[in-house]
Amino acid sequence: MKVCLINPHWTFDGSIYFGCREPHLPLELGYSKALLEREGHEAEIIDAHMDDLSHEDVRLRVEAFAPDMTVVTTAPTYLFWRCAPPELRVPREVIDTVRPHAGRLVAVGPHGSTTPRAALGKLEVDEIVMGECEEIVVKLANGEDRAHMPGLAFRHEKMESGIKVNGGPQAATFTDLPALEWPDAWVKRHRHHHHRFDREPNAPGAEVEASRGCPFSCSFCAKENFRDKYRKRDLPTLMAEIDRLIAQGVEYLYFVDEIFLPDKPLLDALVERDVEFGIQTRLDLWKFPMIELLGKAGCVSIEAGVESITPEGRAMLDKNCKLGTDELTERLIHAKKFVPFVQANLIELPTDDPQQIAAWREVVRERGVWANDPVPLFPYPGSPDYRKLFGRLDDQAWERAMDYYLREYVDFSDIQEDTPLPLADLERRAAE
Repeated sequence: MKVCLINPHWTFDGSIYFGCREPHLPLELGYSKALLEREGHEAEIIDAHMDDLSHEDVRLRVEAFAPDMTVVTTAPTYLFWRCAPPELRVPREVIDTVRPHAGRLVAVGPHGSTTPRAALGKLEVDEIVMGECEEIVVKLANGEDRAHMPGLAFRHEKMESGIKVNGGPQAATFTDLPALEWPDAWVKRHRHHHHRFDREPNAPGAEVEASRGCPFSCSFCAKENFRDKYRKRDLPTLMAEIDRLIAQGVEYLYFVDEIFLPDKPLLDALVERDVEFGIQTRLDLWKFPMIELLGKAGCVSIEAGVESITPEGRAMLDKNCKLGTDELTERLIHAKKFVPFVQANLIELPTDDPQQIAAWREVVRERGVWANDPVPLFPYPGSPDYRKLFGRLDDQAWERAMDYYLREYVDFSDIQEDTPLPLADLERRAAE
């Protein structure tokens, strides 16, 4: 079977989207392509974001490839599934454009994983994949019977709602994934170094994945329906992927892992390689010698999940943090001695006094650590916070979360560029 895998050209005007707007390697499509080819299928990735393609450019490429099945992702790479744009405007525009040439249409991503019926209705595709997508895409291409395939939603005239949802979101094995091989031309164009602030890039960057999931269950994290259970990738396979990227000229890697945990064998392997990297982690899990090894291995950027400067705030977020604020501060400052850029992430909470936050930010800033203005909490569908506020997910979950956010927060964070618009206004643009 010929399978086309599309990463749209993302635009975020009026969106609540918190993530980076630069192109990143579409890891979920890369894994899907590798597994499809392992099964004897022909697969092609069209990365409209990386290649700066218009919807019409994408249509022409799909028409030329003439696929039997086309897969479209609803979030810009696995890195941002947990904080995806709530709206489905861009995926719907792409789907409508390629529909005459796409063959069977399949959507993957966080929207279908959390609200499959709503996503199916908005996108008007043949199937919605729920959960991590790479293995289910292969099952569809292999011709397995969708009627009994877990993790799939599709229209079914015998169902009262007109839609059949098979089971719940699925988790991929992950540990057996092969080393990804990206085209030289893609790597050369990938000049962005995600979350790097110590200097301007001199050579390409890339994204890789050493682990998936997280052993913690913080209340704000939308990982209940994908990338939940913690799994580690086989180290020789991971290093083979990294070595290929280095040979292609990559000088910086960003690990998309939900939480980059202390891993001495991996860090020892990175010490031996001429590459720098960035991570997101919790420094309360790192001992001082391991923080020093992290810097020696080439880490130049740490995004550290602090979230709150008070024990009460961290408890409210179910952080399960064993250290006090002074100890966390000490680790942040110690990390800055070995890593050029260290960021402490903060979330806006009623337990934290604004004046105390400002004073703490100034303390760490004077020691070289950047702490953001606390971010208003968006209750992502699929997070414990959403359930606490609204109960179980239904077809209006994304709209409900967006309305709540716009109603509760008049001022927005310094990491947001625009005031967000209501979800209905954003998605209406795709229909016009």
